Amino acid sequence: MSDLVPISITVNGRRYELEVEPRLLLVHLLREKLLLTGTHVGCDTSQCGACTVLLDGRSAKSCTVFAVQADGSEVVTIEGLERDGQLHPVQEGFWEEHGLQCGYCTPGMIVSVVDLLNENPNPTEAEIRAGISGNFCRCTGYQHIVKAAQYAAARMRGVSS
Repeated sequence: MSDLVPISITVNGRRYELEVEPRLLLVHLLREKLLLTGTHVGCDTSQCGACTVLLDGRSAKSCTVFAVQADGSEVVTIEGLERDGQLHPVQEGFWEEHGLQCGYCTPGMIVSVVDLLNENPNPTEAEIRAGISGNFCRCTGYQHIVKAAQYAAARMRGVSS
């Protein structure tokens, strides 16, 4: 008798058919089985947001989701945001506006901002701060992250900076 459960999951546009332990967290599937190490494990308590991914188009902390719960789902990680060698506008914004320092929170923060801008293409500063409130950064003081989100929002709306 096998304790493994078959799942089918699409990650960054690629379909995977896997057998996983029922208790395997999505973050560990991504990092250890699929070798997508951009999604970080920060706190193991779902507080920091370093593990944030897009799960069926919405941000989710992958340390709170079992891999079996993601069966049939589409996941986008930080690695899946760039297209044809071009950074996603949010990634570009973090680069241009110095939205990172140590970089540990950056993948989860970027994915959270992508979700925010998909829902609200022209957020206020307060809405940006609320949108990233589930992600902790111990280095930046958040101001440059907010600027990065504003930069990306403008780019995604076709406004040049």
